[in-house]
Amino acid sequence: MLDKISMLGLKGIAPMVPPSPVGETEKSTGEAFQSVLTDAIQRVEEFRLGSEQSTNRFLRGEEEELHSVVLAGQRADVAFEMFLGVRNKVVSAYQEIMRMQL
Repeated sequence: MLDKISMLGLKGIAPMVPPSPVGETEKSTGEAFQSVLTDAIQRVEEFRLGSEQSTNRFLRGEEEELHSVVLAGQRADVAFEMFLGVRNKVVSAYQEIMRMQL
């Protein structure tokens, strides 16, 4: 499946940064996590904008092939679905942690 993703031109979501060693503040880990999510959102948005631009070029009659428009739309859809799946897993993990008793 990883080969299919790379064939579509998707970079995927960057790997998570391991937790900071003891002694460093947790704020840096939170900021790293936030930057990973922000980067992933920006990539999904880039695919959406690319799809929109490709569709607009095709509709204006510029030199844009139909298969390129469809591929751009599928790339944007796959990127969004992947991000949505990761988001759902993160929310599920957070809810599981909140249910733990100390």
